[in-house]
Amino acid sequence: MPVIPTIELNNGIAMPQVGYGVFQIPEDETAQAVTHALEAGYRSIDTAAAYGNESGVGAALKASGIARDELFITTKLWNSDQGYDSTLRAFDASLGRLGLDHLDLYLIHWPTPKHGKYLDTWRALQKVHEEGRVRAIGVSNFLPSHLRAVADLGGVLPAVNQIEVHPALQQRDAQEANRALGVVTEAWSPLAQAGVLDNPAVTGIATAVDRTPAQVVLRWHVQQGRVIIPKSVTPSRIQENLDLFDFELSDDQLAAIDALESDGRTGPHPDFFN
Repeated sequence: MPVIPTIELNNGIAMPQVGYGVFQIPEDETAQAVTHALEAGYRSIDTAAAYGNESGVGAALKASGIARDELFITTKLWNSDQGYDSTLRAFDASLGRLGLDHLDLYLIHWPTPKHGKYLDTWRALQKVHEEGRVRAIGVSNFLPSHLRAVADLGGVLPAVNQIEVHPALQQRDAQEANRALGVVTEAWSPLAQAGVLDNPAVTGIATAVDRTPAQVVLRWHVQQGRVIIPKSVTPSRIQENLDLFDFELSDDQLAAIDALESDGRTGPHPDFFN
């Protein structure tokens, strides 16, 4: 099995740099997909209440026989559950579906700024963290203004900001805001839903290093220090997405991928998604 590097969060906890994402995997297929990922060597699994497949993740974890302290499990609070008391209830519900007594990382899925609840929601996350029921807390899809508002509350800072990052949408301002506060950037949709894999710059590099285009893009993320959560349900690709640590891209190759920025957002804009 490959040895997956870890990134130290701002509270000292080590998070695997590559995890397995289960976005859009149907509930009845999730347990099998997660089982394939665990067998391939993944130990970090990323789900969310909104994905509707936390129970499938939990079933795979239980059946795996892997010790709990070898796993890093992330889930996320959905928008309709924001607010202090409703967040606490939603946290308990996610734990129940996952069959766990604690989480490794719990994220606010979107800031939903129109509703103005994410600061109260963050206070609830701080509470479950203080109680020791989650090892780290963070946010997802937070722009610099949202992140600074949370930081200004004081207390525990977000450990992670999970945002859309790939060659066509690099969000360098958000990444810099994360860095300034000691927040790790975690990239969702790291392959732009495969939308950048046929770009000539990527395919040319893939040929040069004798790797697949997906591996090239994922390696680009890894060398720039981001956590990534690629998703596939195909066992061979699940394995392929983890085989990233026995080759390296040159500075020129990294720069060629950097040059693919095109504001190519595939998901909603956080300022307007409520």
